Amino acid sequence: MTDAPRFPDDGSGYPRDLRGYGASPPDPRWPNGAKLALSFVLNYEEGGENTVLNGDKGSELYLHEVPGGSPVIGERNRSVESQFDYGARAGVWRVMRLFAAQNFNFTVYGVGRALELNPDVARAFADAGHEVASHAWRWFDYHAMSEADEAADIARCVETIEKLTGTRPMGWYTGRFSPRTRRLVARHGGFLYDSDSYDDDLPHYVKVEGKDVLVIPYTLDNNDMKFAVPPGFGDPDGFERHLRDAFDLLLEEGRAGSPKMMSVGLHCRLVGRPGRARALQRFLAHVAQHRNEVWVARRADIARHWWQQHPPSA
Repeated sequence: MTDAPRFPDDGSGYPRDLRGYGASPPDPRWPNGAKLALSFVLNYEEGGENTVLNGDKGSELYLHEVPGGSPVIGERNRSVESQFDYGARAGVWRVMRLFAAQNFNFTVYGVGRALELNPDVARAFADAGHEVASHAWRWFDYHAMSEADEAADIARCVETIEKLTGTRPMGWYTGRFSPRTRRLVARHGGFLYDSDSYDDDLPHYVKVEGKDVLVIPYTLDNNDMKFAVPPGFGDPDGFERHLRDAFDLLLEEGRAGSPKMMSVGLHCRLVGRPGRARALQRFLAHVAQHRNEVWVARRADIARHWWQQHPPSA
């Protein structure tokens, strides 16, 4: 039997950490003794998706009401575009009203091109105290893009968000990232955290070109995207029940002495529809009943806490 293949990862060998914190995760020491840190993320992508209007070959296939099929090549698919338009015209404002009613803030994963096309929304996010993190310049798969072009897109997105909101983005999430994304983001610098990972219930550090990078893992299960991918949520009640079950279990673990973090992913064009928004409204009310035990925090706030309370070891 031959030895297992070795892969470069700053000289450490196999590039996946399958051990993590193991059976004894650290006490995150959340503020005010909170038993759970809850991070809501609103993905703002509308206008940044695949469309010939953005110079793409065809229309978007991903995360809308009629997923799958074949893209329309060489011309606009107005049916798909109008579904994305709903998120920008109506859905985003409904979601913001629901959060304002509970006085909760969220992190925006903002696609640079999408925010550029709707600067009113970008300003509204900032005015309401929500964090606007970077969700790449465009909402598509970066896997095959050249390193130079991806680096240019990173810089363009950062510049656009800072121009529109008055604040430089402190967090990064591409989603459909390339093998180079994390390295290019770290090299660009200026970020508190990277969320292109789904690997834990707590933040952790990774080494990137000798630098410590804080990873705040995201989620694809506590996520309304599953309304648009199979197998997924068939109705709003299933979405709400899944969120409540995850929240309640993690809160129980926190009460038992092992506090964690929970992420919830939302999309303006999906959860912004009235039937799904009602389920989100009920979940927010459930969270509000536990304000004394739960820290509803923006991801940048969680990152600042982690850097201070759990700095990387020497």
